Amino acid sequence: MNLFADIRALTLDTLAALAEEGVLPAGLDTGNVTVEPPRDAAHGDMATNAAMVLAKPAGRKPRDIAEALAPRLEADPRVASAEVAGPGFINIRLAPSVWQDVVAAVLAEGAAFGRSTMGQGTRVNVEYVSANPTGPLHVGHTRGAVFGDALAALLAFAGHDVTREYYINDAGAQVDVLARSVYNRYLEAHDLSVDWPEGTYPGDYLIEVGEALKAKVGDAYLDQPEEVWLAEVREFATDAMMDLIRADLARLGVKMDVFSSEKALYGTGRIEAAIDALRAKGLIYTGTLEPPKGKLPDDWEAREQVLFRSTAYGDDQDRPIQKADGAWTYFAPDIAYHHDKASRGFDALINVFGADHGGYVKRMKAAVAALTDDRVPLDIKLTQLVKLMQDGKELKMSKRAGTFVTLADLVEMVGPDVTRFIMLTRKNDAPLDFDVDRALEQSKDNPVYYVQYAHARVMSVLRKAAAQGLDVSDAALAGADLGKLDHEAEHNLAAKLAEWPRLVETAARTHEPHRVAFYLYDLASAFHALWNRGNDETSLRFLQDDDATSLAKIGLARAVSLVIASGLGILGVEPAQEMR
Repeated sequence: MNLFADIRALTLDTLAALAEEGVLPAGLDTGNVTVEPPRDAAHGDMATNAAMVLAKPAGRKPRDIAEALAPRLEADPRVASAEVAGPGFINIRLAPSVWQDVVAAVLAEGAAFGRSTMGQGTRVNVEYVSANPTGPLHVGHTRGAVFGDALAALLAFAGHDVTREYYINDAGAQVDVLARSVYNRYLEAHDLSVDWPEGTYPGDYLIEVGEALKAKVGDAYLDQPEEVWLAEVREFATDAMMDLIRADLARLGVKMDVFSSEKALYGTGRIEAAIDALRAKGLIYTGTLEPPKGKLPDDWEAREQVLFRSTAYGDDQDRPIQKADGAWTYFAPDIAYHHDKASRGFDALINVFGADHGGYVKRMKAAVAALTDDRVPLDIKLTQLVKLMQDGKELKMSKRAGTFVTLADLVEMVGPDVTRFIMLTRKNDAPLDFDVDRALEQSKDNPVYYVQYAHARVMSVLRKAAAQGLDVSDAALAGADLGKLDHEAEHNLAAKLAEWPRLVETAARTHEPHRVAFYLYDLASAFHALWNRGNDETSLRFLQDDDATSLAKIGLARAVSLVIASGLGILGVEPAQEMR
């Protein structure tokens, strides 16, 4: 049940009837007609812009269209009133029976309530985290991991066929640096002193890796030149770091479907094939780039390079893909990787990048557009920085990592559920202050506690009712006389439940899972408000002297818990059964 879609369908059917009668011209495009919650709840339950968006193509004043449309809407038994407001908006109030039907639908559909077929099984690849395999995940990676995982779950809930993917950057110079750093720890494991040049990774997390390398090869690499051990240590170190990263992701409940290796693209012809595909379209050429804008670097010189004509697809400048010595630039394997993703039959690609990759967006979008002839859209979502706060001070150091707070540090401090929810309390492209102290508070100011408390309160009502001998199974509650939900406060809570299917589709369409967290907080607020009113108005309490009335009111509470559980499931958070 999607009440907003149902009333929009009613509006479109009524507009079609007006066109048949000659009140409106035939063939009007109604694609932009919306039915949404009004900005001010005092104006009604829903509002439609139909008269406003159709006025110009119909050659009519908006108010004239609205005055013809409103009484037709009122004729439907679901509509209590339809009032024309301002220049031509129509504010709609629904009959009490509609809200009772919403509660019935939630109870009948259970966890399926709000699920959508909007995605129609379209195949979507969501690539996220993709951190360099040089150390444990840090707090910034945590935000990308939570955002990407919640977005993937949201898209699946909305009917898409989703693949979660991690791209392992295991072919760059940073992996050689990792190997040298592990070799240092290997030497230390043999009680040898070492130097740590600038740019190496001196974090304690490599101590165990060095010891494991010693256990594997003994003293075979001692006093050996780099060419003897570098390749094998690089592979050993990368595998160890990926094991560490997988363990970090598991702490958050993140499980990838696919891990793709950058290294696997080299020596297989896959990079060459992707570039040849662009060359066949006339998009690869040899040329010289303009000098950088602003101050010229002292070592800058004009030189011919092999370039991708990315400006043909909206980029600011063409991009080099091959150096003068024949080596590929870092962009070339990324083109090949996305060529591979597109060739796997995905209908859409989504990449979640850190904010420091903002300059990479246009070129990557251009590459995918060129490779797929604009058939496969690529959406790149940037996650802004996270500032971790405790005791009013910013936390910047980790005992293990040395230079940054790790994902494991954060999860140890507040737990995975709190970590995930708080990471989604701001839009992905807005900076986030993560206050550890507030995240552990039991107050309204802590959104995850406030939402969990609502769910736990419902569970306590169910336990208490069951102890009194009431059958509070979902089947029994679905069969309750919901007509006994006759108070405006109960209707308001049901109206908030009715927003859930619409919210799911909106959030999925915009790729914004934070909307789910915001909605859950609003739903919890509405539930707590009804609970608190029951302290003064006994008729609003969930347990009444009359069993039939109790079951109806408990049914409303249970509907709230079902939607909260669904929303938390999308966010990857386990709903609380009780608060400790």
